[in-house]
Amino acid sequence: MIRPLIVSLILAALAGCTGLGTLRQASKPNDLYLLTPKSTFSSALPRIQKQIVVEEPTATAAVNTDQIAVQPTPLQVQYLPQARWVDRAPLIVQALMVESYENSGKVAAVGRSTVGLRADYVIAPDLREFQGVVISQTEDATTVRVEVRINIKIIDEYDDKIIASSSFQETVLATSDQTSDLVEAFDIALGKAMRDCVEWSIRKIHTHVQNNPRTTPS
Repeated sequence: MIRPLIVSLILAALAGCTGLGTLRQASKPNDLYLLTPKSTFSSALPRIQKQIVVEEPTATAAVNTDQIAVQPTPLQVQYLPQARWVDRAPLIVQALMVESYENSGKVAAVGRSTVGLRADYVIAPDLREFQGVVISQTEDATTVRVEVRINIKIIDEYDDKIIASSSFQETVLATSDQTSDLVEAFDIALGKAMRDCVEWSIRKIHTHVQNNPRTTPS
């Protein structure tokens, strides 16, 4: 029987940093987990003939890692044992946002800031929340709520100024405290937040283009 998430974390902490048990645990391979881009959007989204660059999201040290964060208390962060994301969380979010913009079919071109794409608009995300939060715990089970919050700024590269900013937050209750169910909750929460980010930013850029004729294609 698999022990509940937080019980496992506590036992791992009590095991200490030395000894055969720790060496055996360290020798176990980590399970790697993927997240998915958003692929469904409002049919009423306008199309923008602009090139967009998505920057790597800024994040705190607790989130800027490939480890899967869980807060057993409001002032404590721990990480799931033998489980990691395939990359640092900000890089995952950046790549999935680029794919989500592409999947919308409403943007002329989109890429990451590292590919050298000449941008008309820059999307600057800040990954404020990306963790599970323990909201209740018993001897038999631990209830975890996944929280994702992304702040988005849209920068007009022509004028080098921020034209809009907003924050998007989603919370999803995991169906259990097992790693696979927690990852599924992360995927659902991030997907909803990205959908809102993409739709909001496309509409904002479309409005900005309409109100600033000099930024329309020559």
